[in-house]
Amino acid sequence: MGAARISGKSTKGSYAMNIAEASALTFSIQAFVTLLVILDPPGATPIFLSLVAEKSKRERIQHAWQAALVSLTVIAFFSIFGRFILEYMHVSIEALQAAGGLLLLYVALELLTGRDMGGSEGTDKNIALVPLGTPLLAGPGAIVATMIFVQQVDSREMGFALVAAVIAVHIAIALVLMASTTILKVIKETGVTLVARIAGLLLAAIAVQMLVDAIRVFVAA
Repeated sequence: MGAARISGKSTKGSYAMNIAEASALTFSIQAFVTLLVILDPPGATPIFLSLVAEKSKRERIQHAWQAALVSLTVIAFFSIFGRFILEYMHVSIEALQAAGGLLLLYVALELLTGRDMGGSEGTDKNIALVPLGTPLLAGPGAIVATMIFVQQVDSREMGFALVAAVIAVHIAIALVLMASTTILKVIKETGVTLVARIAGLLLAAIAVQMLVDAIRVFVAA
């Protein structure tokens, strides 16, 4: 009879563990899909190509991984300390969003006017840091989404699941950006110029939308 009780307890324990693992897996998939949609690697590809067009193949691959690593670092940092920092500095998420929008608008104007961000005036400028890593990839949307997911973590399994999801998303981003560099061999210089103009237009639209959303919240408040 004692053996039956022990067996019953172990069965319940394993059942509870399976539920926790399934919940963590569902949470991980939800976080992965959400962040992948927000970060939007295909949408960032034209902008990435326009910024690395003058770079060597090795530098393009390096910038792809650096951009993903910067985005991962920024999102991880803000997911842990973001709420405290913003509250301490009395900065709202909307203000952060507006600042990111202004920075993206500046980059968009450079692309539209044909200025070379990696040329003679900016040989020491690493475009993988700004604007690719942040605010294009690690923008306010991705930061806030991750902060919300962190608040939902209530077990060690869910914590590991969230970390795995965030890392997996950034590996996918790096692979997409790295694979996109092969397109430059096909479109040549004229195609690169066209991609840069289109990327500038798209980036300007993203920047304006970020500003409009932030202003709308300010006005409503």
